[in-house]
Amino acid sequence: MTTIPSRQLFIDGEWREPVKKNRIPVINPSTEQIVGDIPAATAEDVDVAVKAARKALKRNGGKDWASATGAHRAKYLRAIAAKITGKKELFSKLEAIDCGKPYDEAAWDIDDVAGCFEYNADLAEALDKKQNAPIELPMDTFKCHVIKEPIGVVGLITPWNYPLLMATWKVAPALAAGCAAILKPSELASLTCLELGEVCKEVGLPAGVLNILTGLGPDAGAPLAAHPDVDKIAFTGSSATGSKIMTAAAPNVKPVTLELGGKSPIVVFDDVDIDKAVEWTLFGCFWTNGQICSATSRLILHESIAKEFLDKLVKWAKNIKISDPLEEGCRLGPVVSSGQYERVLKFVETARSEGATILSGGQRPQHLKKGFFIEPAIITDITTSMQIWRDEVFGPVLCVKTFSSEEEAIELANDTHYGLGSAVISNDLDRCDRVTRAFDAGIVWVNCSQPCFCQAPWGGKKRSGFGRELGEWGLDNYLSVKQVTRYISNDAWGWYTPPSPKL
Repeated sequence: MTTIPSRQLFIDGEWREPVKKNRIPVINPSTEQIVGDIPAATAEDVDVAVKAARKALKRNGGKDWASATGAHRAKYLRAIAAKITGKKELFSKLEAIDCGKPYDEAAWDIDDVAGCFEYNADLAEALDKKQNAPIELPMDTFKCHVIKEPIGVVGLITPWNYPLLMATWKVAPALAAGCAAILKPSELASLTCLELGEVCKEVGLPAGVLNILTGLGPDAGAPLAAHPDVDKIAFTGSSATGSKIMTAAAPNVKPVTLELGGKSPIVVFDDVDIDKAVEWTLFGCFWTNGQICSATSRLILHESIAKEFLDKLVKWAKNIKISDPLEEGCRLGPVVSSGQYERVLKFVETARSEGATILSGGQRPQHLKKGFFIEPAIITDITTSMQIWRDEVFGPVLCVKTFSSEEEAIELANDTHYGLGSAVISNDLDRCDRVTRAFDAGIVWVNCSQPCFCQAPWGGKKRSGFGRELGEWGLDNYLSVKQVTRYISNDAWGWYTPPSPKL
């Protein structure tokens, strides 16, 4: 039995009770039981955390953190990575209990968390070598160089589908850059993010450099986004909330990075190995219990292989082990909450009422009487006006449409307000290249779906947001570029006529 740690807010290097002393229950989505609680921050706590972050930036003239070398900060990032690796089993179990993610997936995520901290430690060290980079100028009487500085105090608002990993995508580069941060994880899955606070204490991260506030979006996230002393907001979540965050940031002309929803296509041509393509199609949509912004949840399938492909797809889907996430071999756990459960089932019912065919799944598995479990749904007979084609479900639901020509496939793929992920599966690599270029999306997967590496940029177009996380692009989000130009000639500038000397 995994004990759920009871934590307070992590502010200025210490655990602090919320000003209003409220807490939010933690519900295990597999059992529907309350297994613990988390502190509920409000605007008053946001103020305290922002002051702590601002103080951390300025402490010792910035030498403790903001203007320290990247190598100095990298030591802390590596220490955090090592601690998380040492606590991998605890972190993995907490993720599984908190958000319903299969244990094997959660363990993979925790490996990625440690890898992301390590990678950003490398970037922090490399930043030292890039400082004072010279700029070539057309006039030899001037010298110019560039300094990269931390953008300041940053607010990081993260989702519940990859609780610690999505937080790390923001926390690691923000700290590598020398920022001080306030992390606000989703109230639906905050346990591992709070444990990150304990890790920071254990490695001696300077007080106030990372503050962690759990709480409801309107009570804690909104005042963080609007706070005049927060220099930037980075957000991952729904497009609707992203729009609100932009609005909150606008009066202070505060930069935002938004990684929002998706309705990503996977285009499968008729020259594929069907079993391999079926598995990637399933993985692309049902991995993370279907709760992934980049899910390739629209299968665009060549009509000549549709019957055989769908027959196999249903058989493979029925073979997925649906169980408590901590049970060995689990490949599909529950969705995160009762609200999400009802929402996904309503999507399936609406598709049926609009004339679509529920080929498989879309209901509670018969062997599981408790928990927010939904059999992976495969839905056919789709028209492009249907809600299931247009709106993000954020659950294990795949909709299918067939095509006859490459041009039609591209048109269907781009028929969305979103533009995050996309996938093409074909043995014709020239065709894959053409389709890759034609996709209106920030990420393209060729002959696969969903691989993600912290070295490669991640982000979308259209209503999927803007800005890029991960890779060097992720670090750039948290840096401000300062141009320094020096006049090096001994001659006077000579633009104005000097006044006549006095007699």
